[in-house]
Amino acid sequence: MKKILVTGGDGRFASELKKVKTSIQFTYLNRKKLDVTNLKSIINAIEKHKPKTILHLAGLSRPMDVHEKNIRKSIAINVIGTANLVVACSMYKIKIIYFSTSYIYPGTKGNYKETDPLLPWNNYGWSKLGGECAVQMYKNSLILRACMTQKPFVHNKAFANVKSNFIYHEDLIKKILKLLNKKGIYNIGGKSQTIFNFAKKTNRDIKKIYSKGEFPLNQNMNLNKFNKTIK
Repeated sequence: MKKILVTGGDGRFASELKKVKTSIQFTYLNRKKLDVTNLKSIINAIEKHKPKTILHLAGLSRPMDVHEKNIRKSIAINVIGTANLVVACSMYKIKIIYFSTSYIYPGTKGNYKETDPLLPWNNYGWSKLGGECAVQMYKNSLILRACMTQKPFVHNKAFANVKSNFIYHEDLIKKILKLLNKKGIYNIGGKSQTIFNFAKKTNRDIKKIYSKGEFPLNQNMNLNKFNKTIK
């Protein structure tokens, strides 16, 4: 039975992961039990639980403007916190699985492959790319560039001119379990479509809005590598 230690154990994605029956032994730790901004806290957790892998879900995401208003917090958690985990994993020779984001791509042309140039379009994307840089230095790693959200869709409006690969957490989890033994980088998400078309399937009352520059219009990724792997 594989032992995987999960950071951000009380977060939204972890809450959905807990519902899935699997032979994998997940150990979920919240910030009180594992603080990614504190290397000693990470080391203590590793020595106590002795995992083979760390699934790094802890991070600062919403509200999105927090990454503009409080860059110190964004850097501390998403950049330095991830780097601390990589350092600890390298010390104990254990694998790290890092959830990055589709926001690290420019969002201008769409259909982004894992090998395409990166240029985040907001500070959240930069903070996740900062963490990803540390992870890429450590070869015993898996990076998942995700485009996912919780169900139901949290907003009452959605962009009708912005394409993405949104998928709900619960629909993505079983697919992700097929990737845990892999290494390298994978784009992960759902069908390429406008955010409005994605959201209206579970909320018929959702209203259309249009990005006028605040969101890039073509955020969708190429998922060929992901889809071939999970078949």
